[in-house]
Amino acid sequence: MAKKKLNDLSDLGGFVFSTNDDFDVNQNEELETLSPKDQRLEALFSNKGRGGKTVTVIKGFEGSEADLKALGKKLKTKCGVGGSIKDGEIIIQGKYRDKIMDILKTDGYNVKRVGG
Repeated sequence: MAKKKLNDLSDLGGFVFSTNDDFDVNQNEELETLSPKDQRLEALFSNKGRGGKTVTVIKGFEGSEADLKALGKKLKTKCGVGGSIKDGEIIIQGKYRDKIMDILKTDGYNVKRVGG
């Protein structure tokens, strides 16, 4: 059987080889959360892949996962609805874009309306 040719590093299956003796595998690099005035968030409606149900999606948050979750929890609590945080986006169930934009603007975030 012929050997499989490796085209790039992703063919190694996620392994990282290092000759650095001080390399710590368990180090987590947390992103530093930008201040609200430096954030550029986008608020949009979406129903793609959700069985026709409309959700409000907040994109563009730059910072740690913990801060993103805290912001998502705050928005869900203020709107009184459910939601989730996936792939760096805050997903709020229902059409709450205007209310969410008001909440974020009050907190000092720069929010842009995307879509109709």
